[in-house]
Amino acid sequence: MDRFNPKLDLSVDEHTGGIRAAYLRVRNGTVHETREVAEGRAFADYDAQGLLLGIELLGPCTAEEWDLLSAAEPEPVRRFLRGSPPRDLMLIASPAS
Repeated sequence: MDRFNPKLDLSVDEHTGGIRAAYLRVRNGTVHETREVAEGRAFADYDAQGLLLGIELLGPCTAEEWDLLSAAEPEPVRRFLRGSPPRDLMLIASPAS
């Protein structure tokens, strides 16, 4: 199924109120493959046809990494993906190596 169906789920630390993780669902579907797209920080779920279903953010990602994930998506999906990540999970500069 390739119908755009956006949803943002957040996991929040109950003691600090800080965001621990975010999942940005793009489409409904059954996950066939999960790819690590930013070492230990971001994972993308794809269906059997290779359509992006959603992205899980566990740590800060750069804007460049985020743009690579959304580059092949239609404009509504790109807008959702680029505009939805919590600021706590986005970096302006590349992470330290």
